Amino acid sequence: MQTREKIKNIIFDFGGVILNIDYQKSVDAFKEIGLGNFEKSYSKAAQINLFNELECGLISPEEFRKGLRIVSGKNFSNVEIDYAWNKIILDLPENRVNLMNELKSRYRTFLLSNTNKIHYDLYITKLQKYGYLDFNKIFEKAYFSHEMKMRKPDNETFEFVLQEHLLIPKETLFIDDSIQHIDAAKKLGILTHHLNVKEDITDLFDKEYRLKIDPM
Repeated sequence: MQTREKIKNIIFDFGGVILNIDYQKSVDAFKEIGLGNFEKSYSKAAQINLFNELECGLISPEEFRKGLRIVSGKNFSNVEIDYAWNKIILDLPENRVNLMNELKSRYRTFLLSNTNKIHYDLYITKLQKYGYLDFNKIFEKAYFSHEMKMRKPDNETFEFVLQEHLLIPKETLFIDDSIQHIDAAKKLGILTHHLNVKEDITDLFDKEYRLKIDPM
């Protein structure tokens, strides 16, 4: 039996997998409002503690904005910060939303995203455009780091989802675009697929919503 035929559960990342994002858009937007070295503080691979605390829900959006003013030495308004911070978020393609909804007929599906309240509020407006009130309408369960108070690639984050739903790692596929998250999941015995920039999540499934790739 091929590896893909053993899979019963799929855990999806959100940004860069289902939602289109562009880190450079935020970098450019922060430069536009007067913060020229934003990329040194936040990137796909690493970020300063202020962003970690926001993603883990340890500080509020207002505390984040205040902290950003302090570390930057700039008196940005809330509107300016949210404008630049949200520039990372692009579109939420309808065909990917539809795929997630259809996959429920074949797999147990979950969302596991490192995110924050500011971005989450924007995600919801994009999702509701397609008639879904929240992400739990298209997944068995959606997990967001700022609500969980934990984030990838920490082991406890993956272990929490596995234990919460009694998922067997070797029957579970994790799809993410960040290699550090993929590596962490692999160490726990979870099957993985590292989505590269040339792939679209819709390319991984056939017309019957079966996997076309063999996870590692």
